[in-house]
Amino acid sequence: MRPTLTLRHYLEAPLAHSHDHAQLVFGLSGHLDLEVDGRGSQVRESSVMILPFNTHHACVSRDGSHCLVLDVPTEHWLRQSLGEHADASRRLLDQPMRLALDARQHQLVQWLAHSPVDDPLIVQQGAVLLLACLNHCQDQPLPGRRLPYAAFNAHIERHVAHPLQVADLAQISGLSAARLHARFMAECGQTPMDYIRSHRLRMALKLLRETALPIGEIADRVGYSSQSAFAAAMLREFGASPGMLRRST
Repeated sequence: MRPTLTLRHYLEAPLAHSHDHAQLVFGLSGHLDLEVDGRGSQVRESSVMILPFNTHHACVSRDGSHCLVLDVPTEHWLRQSLGEHADASRRLLDQPMRLALDARQHQLVQWLAHSPVDDPLIVQQGAVLLLACLNHCQDQPLPGRRLPYAAFNAHIERHVAHPLQVADLAQISGLSAARLHARFMAECGQTPMDYIRSHRLRMALKLLRETALPIGEIADRVGYSSQSAFAAAMLREFGASPGMLRRST
C-alpha cells in the first residue's frame, strides 16, 4: 500500500468506522466533530487529528467541513521512506490525539490541499513532509499542562503491593509509553519506572518511620517479595539500610 492524500467534504450525515492503517485528518475549513475510542474531539483549520491503526472513530459536521486526509501505509513504508524520522513517526501514530499546527505546518497543508493530490510523486513526498514536520512537536507539552502526577501517585498508592507497569501510567495520562517516557525525562529528569520505584520507596520510608511494622512486612506491603531486594533498593535510594533509616527517626 502507498500513502494517499485526499480532499474530503464531511457533511451532516454521521460516519463511523475503523481502518487497517493509520490516518491523519487535517482541517481546512469548517468544524469536524469526532468521537475517537469514546472521547470527543474536533478538527478545524490549522489542526490535525491522528487516528492510529484500527482505531474506531465516528465523525459528523453540522456546518460542513473540508479536510485533507493522509492515509499512512505500512510500517515498512515508514522505515523505507522516513529514514531517521521513522521511529518518531511510529510513536506519533501510536496514540489518538489532536495537534494544533504552527504557521509552517499550516502552510504545508494548504500547499498540498491546492496541489494535484492524484500525482503519485506529490503524494509520496507530501506524506513524508507532513509526518516529518509533525515529529518535531509531538513530545512538547502544552503550556501550563503537566503530567497528572496526583493521579499517578494515587494509582501507585492503591496498587503499591502489586506489580506496576509504565503502561498503567500511560493509560492514565492518555499518552503512549514512548511519549510518556519523553515527557517524564523533560519534566522531572527520570523515567516513568524510576518514578514508580521512588514513590514506592518513599511510602516504605514513611512506614518505617511512623509505624512499628516489621521490615519484612513493610517490604511486602510496598511490593517487594524479597527483604534483601527491598534493603538493596532502600540503600540505593536513601543511602542507608531500612534498619538504619528506622533508627534515624
